[in-house]
Amino acid sequence: MSSLPLSSLSSSSGRPPSSGLPPSSAPEPVGVPQFAPLRVRGGAHRLRRAMRRRRRALAAGLAMTAAALAASGARGADAPGPDKADSPGAGAPAAAHREPRPTAEMVSAPVRIADAATVRLLRPGDRVDVIAAANSPAGEASEARVVASGARVTDVPRVSEAVGDGGALVVLTVPRATAAALAGASTTSRLAVTVC
Repeated sequence: MSSLPLSSLSSSSGRPPSSGLPPSSAPEPVGVPQFAPLRVRGGAHRLRRAMRRRRRALAAGLAMTAAALAASGARGADAPGPDKADSPGAGAPAAAHREPRPTAEMVSAPVRIADAATVRLLRPGDRVDVIAAANSPAGEASEARVVASGARVTDVPRVSEAVGDGGALVVLTVPRATAAALAGASTTSRLAVTVC
């Protein structure tokens, strides 16, 4: 039997040569139809409007937070104490019934403290209470009183060793009336300080 070329076999039968795979049932490829690009009208305008709304909401939230913090700070400073809570009008806003207080004129007052070693511990900017104890003979009890409360230390002059037991000077910033009280107390009493 003579062998024929493969090309002659396929042409004589009219069928393509089999590759050993079953015939495919896939449909013929179809092209995608042409269409115009899709454009949304006003898309950029909507985005800008949404961003504007978001910024306004953020600004309103920040403003409300700032107002709440300011109100709570003012309420903390003017919060009624236990004796004021039962008074009439305690629930009313503090600004409605509060009268403005005149600010006290602050002055510098040099004060001689009896214990020089205590003065050496002080630094400018410290807050101190000045306490006066009346000069009395040894062994007698004397009444102590606070002459100045929360006075700010302005300066601590250098203490001279030659002064001995004369105490030491400290310069305090106090209201004018308190400065007068300190000057009067220093003539009749020994002054001491406590750091606040």
